[in-house]
This record gives sequence, C-alpha cells and structure tokens, in this order.
Amino acid sequence: HIQDPASQRLTWNKPPKSILVIKKIRDASLLQPFKQLCVYLTEENNMIVYVEKKVLEDPAIANDENFGPVKKKFCTFREDYDDISNQIDFIICLGGDGTLLYASSLFQGSVPPVMAFHLGSLGFLTPFNFENFQSQVTQVIEGNAALVLRSRLKVKVVKEHREKSTVQNGIEENGVVSANLEKEVGKQIMQYQVLNEVVVDRGPSSYLSNVDVFLDGHLITTVQGDGVIVSTPTGSTAYAAAAGASMIHPNVPAIMITPICPHSLSFRPIVVPAGVELKIMLSPDARNTAWVSFDGRKRQEICHGDSISITTSCYPLPSICFRDPVSDWFESLAECLHWNVRKKQNNFAVEEEE
Repeated sequence: HIQDPASQRLTWNKPPKSILVIKKIRDASLLQPFKQLCVYLTEENNMIVYVEKKVLEDPAIANDENFGPVKKKFCTFREDYDDISNQIDFIICLGGDGTLLYASSLFQGSVPPVMAFHLGSLGFLTPFNFENFQSQVTQVIEGNAALVLRSRLKVKVVKEHREKSTVQNGIEENGVVSANLEKEVGKQIMQYQVLNEVVVDRGPSSYLSNVDVFLDGHLITTVQGDGVIVSTPTGSTAYAAAAGASMIHPNVPAIMITPICPHSLSFRPIVVPAGVELKIMLSPDARNTAWVSFDGRKRQEICHGDSISITTSCYPLPSICFRDPVSDWFESLAECLHWNVRKKQNNFAVEEEE
C-alpha cells in the first residue's frame, strides 16, 4: 500500500492541555508575538504552558509588569536537566527552522505534533504566518489539520575510552616501555535523534578527510574530501542541497548520502532505502581524525576505532501543515530557495494575415 500524503491528518485521542512554546533566543522582534501567544493560550484556552527557563530571563520579559500574572502560570524547564518528554501534548515554535530542530532535540523518543510559525530568516520548515495565529491555533487544537511525518535518524556513536599516561622518553612512570601513549579502557556510547543531517568533516585539519562508509556491514565507498552528509528527506533541502544533492519530499522513506567537496569527478550523491544501517569509521590509513555534528549541535571528534551507526528512527517528527504536505513543500521551494526561477521565454509573434 502506497501512503497518500493527503491522508495524514491530525487526530487527538483527547484534547491537548499542555503546550510547549519554543521561542528563538536573543531576538527582540519575537517578544510581542511570544507574549500574545502565551496570553491567548493561558487566559482564553486555559492551557498549561511550558517555557524554557532562559526565555523568561530576558529583561524585556522579566521586567514587564503586565506580563507578570501570565508568567506565574508557566511551567519552566532547563535543557539537559529536566525531562519533559512525557508531559507535552503539543509544541508551538516561534522563530526560524532552527527552532524546529531544537524542538526535535528535546524529544529523544516520541515527539508531539509541532506547529511552526515563520518568524526567522529562512522558514523552509515553518509554514505558518503569525498574523492570524488565534484561528490557526484553534483549528489545530480542534484537530483540523494536515500532518507530514518527518523521519528522523537514530545515531549511535561508539567511542573508545582513552586514558592518557605520563610518559618520559617513551617510558611510563612504572618503568614499562610505552609503544602507545593511550590506553583503551572500555567504550563510551552516545545516542542522538537527528531531524536534518549527520555531518562528518575534516575539522581544523588541512588534510582531506578519509572515512569509510558501510551499508548493512558492507564497505560501499571511502570518502576522500571535506566530508560526508547523511541526511533525511527533510535535511535534503538544508546542507545537502548546498553540497549539490537532490531535494526529496519528506514523505519519501529514504536516507541520502552526499559527499562534501569530494576529490573525485564521479562521486555523486546517492539515495538509499530508509531501512538500511549505515556505519561510518575513520579509514585505517587516515592521516587525521574527523569531526561529527548532529543537526549542527553536539560537535565532537572521531578517532581511529570510533564508529557512527545511522538508521531511520522509529520516532518521526509530526509537523503540522499550513495547507497539505505537497503544497507546503513546493511553496517552500519557491519562496525560500527560488527553485527554477528564471525569466520566461517569449513566444513567437503571430503575423496577422492580410
């Protein structure tokens, strides 16, 4: 059965009561929309509103006496300290595409539906305008909206623990000759849920990166260049598009592999099935280490013996559409990326017959 994008609709098992409002930090233009939205949710809809603590530390919000009674009703949390994943029914983002990526990072398991308002710079993933926010939010709360399930990547990073030892002239403190300055003492495992892409690059090194890419345990290629991007269809219009990849609609179940400035004339981006497992490791003869980041965050170094395993997550991000999944996507291509914009060719002039 082929999934019809138009058949994905938002339905609530019970009316949503707790809403997470995510506001772009350090943007004064968002203060008034943020206050309007919070007043509407708490006073007119009697919702429980969750807000990140650092958002309320903004002097323009902290010193606003009129906003004080609304602020007292908020539930606050701190990133990396408080787990709110089981307390949120619905998410509203105010900002650009980065706010949606940030919302995704807060939920390492199931993600509530996300409604994103375009108040940032690009706005490819944020289809709603804030002018008529009351009617639009009300429609979503009543369950009258289309959805697009944006697939995410489940990423597992396995690192070898390395313990530095004091060495003088190749001899350790206990007098044993040291062939290697590091000792391996177990493994460290980290997991991430990624909405856009995993980027492996050469970092500050002047040498080409040299990493091996495995698919379901088989070596498919070695990347020699600035690095490689492993992206979701949602991420195909982000860094991957800048690196020359095709753009894939988010309803297509796929993973895209895109080299960054490869030193090869024939290394084209490829699309693989969503069900495969990719593994990326430093090549044994790599001259330097590599660096990896996840949706532009949590950047870290990858050394020999470390590995990055990537599969499609079973926890997609349900993004609420302005119209429908197809119309919204082509609208974003036209508005944000000016896809296929050119001056039209003139038609032939028809000579009038005498």
